[in-house]
This record gives sequence, structure tokens and C-alpha cells, in this order.
Amino acid sequence: MAEPTTPKTGPAPRRAGINTGPGKLLVTLYGIFTVGAASRSAVQLSTRFHEAPLAYILSAIAAVVYAFITLSLVRGGEGARKAALTCCALELFGVLAVGTWTLAEPSAFPDATVWSDYGMGYLFIPVALPLTGLWWLRARHD
Repeated sequence: MAEPTTPKTGPAPRRAGINTGPGKLLVTLYGIFTVGAASRSAVQLSTRFHEAPLAYILSAIAAVVYAFITLSLVRGGEGARKAALTCCALELFGVLAVGTWTLAEPSAFPDATVWSDYGMGYLFIPVALPLTGLWWLRARHD
């Protein structure tokens, strides 16, 4: 494949992809959270669904969002960057909404979700991840 060129300077500089540098750390963290949230929600949904269905379903949704962001980051490219950017924004909205809901109406959540109390049970990483992801993905815009 031919390198893109500019009229006077020769080959155009290539920007690093979304899955390089700090993007590798995001891929790793999102991958870990995908496995953790999916495993936890699968066990909870299959063994204790009746105890806290809303919490367990929200954890499963979080796992799907994490998986989609992980795959988008791994795939790379402009389309994947835009998809991951949209999902990170939705994830941030979810963390803020569920975090606020769990504080405002704790009785609705007899068991915690990944996003409960803004991710306090996970060292607030669930609220930091989408913020970091949004920053990184916007910085990688060509």
C-alpha cells in the first residue's frame, strides 16, 4: 500500500492508532473489566437472579459495553474510534446515572452493580475509564 503524501514534504506523518501507547492500557483495563463484569453477572443471573434482578442485569449490560469498547480499541481505525467514543460516552452516562440512582434509592439495589456508587467497589475505575477513554479517543482524532 502506498504511503500518503503531501505535495511538498513527501510522506505524510502517520499518527499512532487508538490501540498504541496509553491505548494499550485502555485495551487491557477494558478487557479485564469485560471478563470481570461478564463473569460476575453470569454467575449472579444464573444463581441469584431473584435477589437483585436490576443490579445483575445492569452488570451484564456493563459487561457488553466493556466488551464492545475493548473490541473497538483492538480493531482500531476511524470507524472503530467513533464507535468506541460513542460507547465511552454512553458508559459514562450509565455510571453517572446508576451511581446517582444507587445513592438516591439504595433499596432498588439490594446488591451492588459494577457502576454502583460510581464504581466505588472497584476503586472508582468504572468512572475513570470512560473519562480516560473519551480523552484518549478525542486526542487520536485525525
